[in-house]
Amino acid sequence: MPKRSDAWLKLIHAVANVEAELGKVLQDRHGLGLSDYRALEILSRSPDSELRMQELATHLRLNQSSVSRMVERLERGGLTVRDLCPDDKRGVYTVLTDKGRAHFETAQPDYEAALTAALKEHGCEELLSVKFTTTG
Repeated sequence: MPKRSDAWLKLIHAVANVEAELGKVLQDRHGLGLSDYRALEILSRSPDSELRMQELATHLRLNQSSVSRMVERLERGGLTVRDLCPDDKRGVYTVLTDKGRAHFETAQPDYEAALTAALKEHGCEELLSVKFTTTG
């Protein structure tokens, strides 16, 4: 009988492979790292397309320093801007720009196609056999 740790290791390996393939597609086709893409996606789903830097770090499971460097890159590309919190001048928001939203929306179909292919290739389809519906 296989051990739970064997299954866990297999899952970790599959996730690492899927993420590597997603990162390659996003970098090659859209000049985005995987964390960059995820940040744009999270911001696009946030109220007013903005989040405090600390909240973005929490969503991405990255430390504050890594998120600051990433947001700086996104800002240089015109994909986000930083804004001070009106209630707390120490609080800094990251705000998705129209250019950032357009870039995310352009990358999204390639991300979804690469995700579907990578999940199939690495045997993850059964793990994610939940039926998804789209709204809109």
